[in-house]
Amino acid sequence: MSEQSNDPIGAHLKQSLAALERTHGDAPLLANARKIAAVMIAALRAGNKILLIGNGGSAADAQHIAAEIIGRYKQDRPGYAALALTTDTSALTSIGNDYGFDKVFERQVRALGRNGDVFIGISTSGRSPNVVAALQAARELGLTTIGFTRHAQTAMHALCDLTLGVPAEETALIQQIHITAGHAICHLVEHELFGAKSGTKRS
Repeated sequence: MSEQSNDPIGAHLKQSLAALERTHGDAPLLANARKIAAVMIAALRAGNKILLIGNGGSAADAQHIAAEIIGRYKQDRPGYAALALTTDTSALTSIGNDYGFDKVFERQVRALGRNGDVFIGISTSGRSPNVVAALQAARELGLTTIGFTRHAQTAMHALCDLTLGVPAEETALIQQIHITAGHAICHLVEHELFGAKSGTKRS
């Protein structure tokens, strides 16, 4: 019996550790993560906002990262402006019904995005039509476009000023790295905007 079938939990954790180690050793990815944090810091300092989108688990990641920015990551400090465009069921269903699911994020970006904002599209495949359409709209409006996706070149790459491309193929592993990197970016953003203050986050 294989290790995976004998102990699927242990096997998954081992694969997760290997994906994290690959990511930790990926110098270009780490450099891009720092650049993404710098772009977010500059936007928030200027009074602009962060917009985030994704489908399924990536929608949850978009909401999670937005919550860390609005609330706090580790430190008690003022809230900063972030909005996950995945949460308004009336907007999502009306746009999906009237214009099609490919437009559910694009329409919101065109209504809410402003020059100087930062737009983060999350897609493990890198080819989700509604994410690609929203990235195109964000670029046309002058937002800084950021993609959280996989390492291989995808439709998203050409539309992103910066990408966080995870060196993994399995969707679950890519998602795990996305949120781990998202936490690290939120930590740097908070540290630079508010400084190294004491405080422990309550869950």
